[in-house]
Amino acid sequence: MGFVRNPKDVISGLLFIAIALLFAWQSRELTIGSAMRMGPGYFPLVLSVVMGLLGLIVLINGLRYPGEAPSGFAWRALVILVGATLFFGFAMRPLGFLPTLAITVFASTLASTLFRPLTALAITAVMVVFCWGVFILGLGLPLPLLGPWLGGY
Repeated sequence: MGFVRNPKDVISGLLFIAIALLFAWQSRELTIGSAMRMGPGYFPLVLSVVMGLLGLIVLINGLRYPGEAPSGFAWRALVILVGATLFFGFAMRPLGFLPTLAITVFASTLASTLFRPLTALAITAVMVVFCWGVFILGLGLPLPLLGPWLGGY
């Protein structure tokens, strides 16, 4: 592989493209609709295309610009991010949107060794306010802010 100048970017780009193709394939049986009347398959397909294009850009950059070879696997980050995602899926109903989101974002910041606790709290606060503004106020999604475990509903 003498033409690969940055193996990390090439592997990342191929991974992004593979995931994008998987999600596009999974959305093939959903109604796409149009930009004015979006069906349930519209958004996943658009995200798949965007992710595939980003993967292609990363792949091309890996072929053009020098970089470093992969040095290992970030098991800690993988476990924390997968765990945080699973937590979000399972805790959304009993805890509600805001507490589940706050715990998920804070836990996700622990996957990086670059964030200090104060930075993690700031990121969590910004993300909770941002997501509340986008999903509750902006899109009007009927998500309970607090779940029954916290006295909501």
